[in-house]
Order: sequence, then structure tokens, then C-alpha cells
Amino acid sequence: MESPHPAPRAAPRPAARLDRGRQAAPQVFERLRNAIIALELPPGAPLSRAELASQFGVSSTPVRDALMRLEEEGLVDVFPQHATVVSRIDVDRAQQAHFLRQALEMEIVRLLATGPEASLIVRLDHTIALQQQFARAGDFEAFMAADNDFHARLYIAAGKQDLWALVRSRSGHSDRLRRLHLPSPGKAQNIVRHHKLITRAIEAADADAAQQHLRQHLSGTLSELDRIRSNYPEYLTD
Repeated sequence: MESPHPAPRAAPRPAARLDRGRQAAPQVFERLRNAIIALELPPGAPLSRAELASQFGVSSTPVRDALMRLEEEGLVDVFPQHATVVSRIDVDRAQQAHFLRQALEMEIVRLLATGPEASLIVRLDHTIALQQQFARAGDFEAFMAADNDFHARLYIAAGKQDLWALVRSRSGHSDRLRRLHLPSPGKAQNIVRHHKLITRAIEAADADAAQQHLRQHLSGTLSELDRIRSNYPEYLTD
């Protein structure tokens, strides 16, 4: 039965040309991963190697390599000799990703609050301003990109950028939950509010407040899991 709440899909876009100065497989991986997170390729969508190779203008090898990486992240299910489809959102994986991210970022904001740097505060405020613009325009893809940029800046400022790469590689299922939840009334504005509170706490060298606001911020989507599951039962699996 079709969900009474259609998933907030962006309009499909033709694949832009790949950068011939870079390896093809990572680019195909990035394009497909972004489309899966944005729900342009929703759970259950079939992925044909031949069609993707034609779409991106590459041989089948980069497509195969990209799909293998997506399978490692749990974002596609590969049925040998049969089909490859976008996976359903695995709630357990999303919860584990949240556990990892919260454990790391709680320590990162505490570290940053022990010696706040003015340049970091300026960069965070700039990202927040962009998020406000994207929220007003209803551009959820750009909003999520800016959201990720806000958190990436925290890891970079703490000298933990390799850990950000780890978090991103585990975040595919939780990111799709976030994308489903983001259009909810007030959700984007709440994210911006929490980002402001985290930034001001770091600026004030108040580590306890920074951690408190971060914990509330990261728990937002999972606290609405029952509602998301009720609205999109065909997209989620336990």
C-alpha cells in the first residue's frame, strides 16, 4: 500500500559529465550515494549497471566498483545474477551510527570549548547563515549539505578530520532518516537553533552547555522514529 505521506524526493536530474581528470569510480559512487541520501533513488529502486554506465558515459567497471562500495555501506542490496536495488533504511544501523557520532562529537565540542578560536566561530556562523537561507527557500539538499559542513568544521578544528570520514561512511541510513524527517514543520528551524546554541556555547568556553545542546541536537530525528516509521513503513526495516 502506498504511504499516505509521499517521501520528499527531489526532482531527478540528468547526470552531469564526470570530471575526466579524476578517477571515474569515486565520482560514480559519490553521485549515486548523494542520490540515495536525497531519496532521488528511494529504497527499492533498481540499479542497472548497463544503464548507469550509459548514463555516466563510462565502462561497466567503475559502476561495478561504485556499487561494491555502496554495498559495503549497506546502501544497496546486490542479488547476484538477478538485480541490484537501493536498500531499505536499516534502523539498527542508523542507531549505531548515531551512537558513534554522539560519542565522538561530545568530546569534540568539549575540546573546542576549552580554547575557542575566533576563526572557527566565524566559519560556523557563516554556515548557519547559509542554512537559514536554504531553509527559507525550502532547498533541503543544500540545507543538508550545509548541515554536514557545520559538523565537518568541528572535526577539522579539533584535528579529527579522519574521524569525520569514518562517521560519514557509517551515516547513510541515519542520513536518509534525517532526509525523511527534514521537511517536517519546524525541523529545519530547530536544527539552525541548535547550531546557534552549540556555537555560542563553544564561543563562551562553556563545555557543559555545548555538550548539552549537541546531545539534544543529535537526538532529534531518532526521537521521532515511530512517526517516521508510521509515515514511511515501506522504506524502513528493523
